[in-house]
Amino acid sequence: MADKPLFFFSVALITISIIFSYSLSSFAVLYYGYSEFHFMIRQLISGLLGIFIMLLIAKSNPQRFLLKFGFILFFGGIFLMFIMHFLPESLATSAGGAKRWIRLPFFSLAPVEFFKIGFVVFLAWSFSRKFSLEEQKDIKEEFLTFLPYVFVFLIAVYLIAILQNDLGQIVLLGTTLAIMMMFAGSSFKLFLYLLSLSFMLFIVVIITSTHRIMRIKAWWAGAQDIILSFFPQSIADSLRVENLPEPYQIQHSLNAISHGGFFGEGIGNGLIKLGFLSEVHTDVILAGITEEIGFFGLFCISLIFLGLIFRILKIANRCQNTIHYLFCSGVGVILGFSFLINAFGISGLIPIKGIAVPFLSYGGSSMLASCVMIGLVLSISKNTKLGG
Repeated sequence: MADKPLFFFSVALITISIIFSYSLSSFAVLYYGYSEFHFMIRQLISGLLGIFIMLLIAKSNPQRFLLKFGFILFFGGIFLMFIMHFLPESLATSAGGAKRWIRLPFFSLAPVEFFKIGFVVFLAWSFSRKFSLEEQKDIKEEFLTFLPYVFVFLIAVYLIAILQNDLGQIVLLGTTLAIMMMFAGSSFKLFLYLLSLSFMLFIVVIITSTHRIMRIKAWWAGAQDIILSFFPQSIADSLRVENLPEPYQIQHSLNAISHGGFFGEGIGNGLIKLGFLSEVHTDVILAGITEEIGFFGLFCISLIFLGLIFRILKIANRCQNTIHYLFCSGVGVILGFSFLINAFGISGLIPIKGIAVPFLSYGGSSMLASCVMIGLVLSISKNTKLGG
């Protein structure tokens, strides 16, 4: 039998998402002239379809289904992300000057959301063949083993960070790659080397984009007072940068969090959604949620999410099949770090990356991809024995 707590945690988050897709979309429906239930109905449909797909996949045999389905998503995602760049505007929707969605009847598909699933399946399959928890290699052998994955990751960088101008997803995929490699049996020394190389690549990608430089400046404008307060005054004065752009998103996110207090203003009574930030129900949904149900409400949602990740990692820990173990671990990393990156972004700890909160943020592609991930983990859980 599939893991029931994992399923119920997922359904609870989907339900919360549907509620707040209505509560936080009031300005958007007025601005676009939609019905007041426009976003809620679409999210309800996505949620119900996602639950159906989750249950359908949960019934599959992971020994036969996981790799085939995962490789279809992996190579299909690469193909769609490549051709999307050449599609006319009538078939591809742009954001931030780059095409990120393929327009379908009644639905816009974000290929990167499903590519992430295929990426985790590919890494789980490949790492199970290349690395071993029992076999010890020296750092040179490990690095040579890892080199082919650099090529795969650079393809993802080109398709996502360059063609789609979406650095946040690359940060998430890079983190997943590094942590899954450690789960597979690589050394911590290799992890540190790769972390250094990733940081250099991260700097190169930022300095070659005016948009990303402005985003870093906006983040530093809001964060420098807090960070520099830990330094001696003379050093802080030398590091302080004047005439920076206004940290618009971060300021309003922090105002919303502060305004919500402990118990919030009540569902539907938040102010951040009234034009201060566009489409609060998407990338900054955690700020909108905190304003309306307060820190206590956010804490409860965080506990549900923590329970979800705990069940995934518990299933991973009970897997006898190495591919299944690595896949479940990768799903836990993808979902957990998506939540953390978004939470750290709206609180000003890191620049806002525009990564959706799994299950909670409005969007059909993100919702369905999250449900597919959980469905695959549920199918694997049938072959493990979990206590409680």
